[in-house]
Amino acid sequence: MTIVLASGSAIRRKMLLAAGLLFEVDPADVDESAAKAEFRVAGLSPAEQAKALAELKALSVSARRAGLVIGADQMLALSDETLDKPRDLDEARLHLQRMRGRTHELLCAAVVAKDGDVVWRCLQTPKLKMHDFSDAFIDSYIARAGDAVLASVGAYQLEGLGAQLFERVEGDYFSVLGLPLLPLLAFLRERGALEQ
Repeated sequence: MTIVLASGSAIRRKMLLAAGLLFEVDPADVDESAAKAEFRVAGLSPAEQAKALAELKALSVSARRAGLVIGADQMLALSDETLDKPRDLDEARLHLQRMRGRTHELLCAAVVAKDGDVVWRCLQTPKLKMHDFSDAFIDSYIARAGDAVLASVGAYQLEGLGAQLFERVEGDYFSVLGLPLLPLLAFLRERGALEQ
C-alpha cells in the first residue's frame, strides 16, 4: 500500500525513514497562514487548529493521490496564546524571551486520509519547561543555531542545540519533533501497510 507524506518537513521525513518506512513525499499546497487566521476567527482552540491543519493537508493531497496520506501539524501554546514559526531572528529572540522559565505545550496532530476521507486522527500534547536563561544565553544560542531557529515553532530543535534550552520535557519525544510516530506506526500496522 502506498504511503504518502503530505509535508515538506525534513524532520518528519527523517523520522519516517529512520523507522524504516517506504513512502513518497508530496507536500500539501495549503496556505497555512490564511487557514490559521480563519481558524482563530472561528474561535478554534490551539489543539483544534492543529487537528484542522493536519486534516486539511492530508485531504488536499488525498484528493489527488491514492494510498494512505499522512498530514501533520504542530502548534505551540503558551498559556492563552499561540506562537508560530518565527519570521526572522529578531522574532525568534522575542519568542525565546517570552518562553524562558515557563512551560509550554506542543500540540502535535497527525491525520491519515485515504481516497479523500479521514481514516485516522491523533493528537499528542507534550509539555516542555524552559530554564530561566539570560538574554546573553539567547544571543549565543541564536548565533550558534543560526537560521535553523526559523524552521520550527518555538525557535528550537530539541534533537540538537535546542536541548540546552530545557529544564524538563514531559510526553512523547517524537511528537516534540513534529509527528506522533508510535501511534502512527501502530495504525499503519493495523491497516496492513507495515509488517506486524
